Amino acid sequence: QLQLVESGGGLVQPGGSLNLSCVVSQRTLDYYSIGWFRQAPGKEREGLSCIKGTDGSTEYADSVKDRFTISKNNAKNTVYLQLNSLRPDDTAVYYCAAAHWKSLRPGDFVSWGQGTQVTVSS
Repeated sequence: QLQLVESGGGLVQPGGSLNLSCVVSQRTLDYYSIGWFRQAPGKEREGLSCIKGTDGSTEYADSVKDRFTISKNNAKNTVYLQLNSLRPDDTAVYYCAAAHWKSLRPGDFVSWGQGTQVTVSS
């Protein structure tokens, strides 16, 4: 069973930055695609970005493509999501998940982390 653990969330002021990490339990980042999602209270889970395992190509949601950056370090089994120019409406629980192909649809992902809270407030 693939396990994913997120970290790096916290409280940040508007305009600030955070770097989220997702550590994967197995050395499979050259196979699995890893996606980042978020879910705010009362809202559906939203796909933000995904990085393909085989070639490292990336995909972003329009809502974040100019502010968030996904990257990975296969040797550390870790995928990162750099969050810049944060706004109060970015407040949510952020999740990483693994899929067999690059996607932003939650239903395509087979393993999920427990999430990390990001709160943007002054």
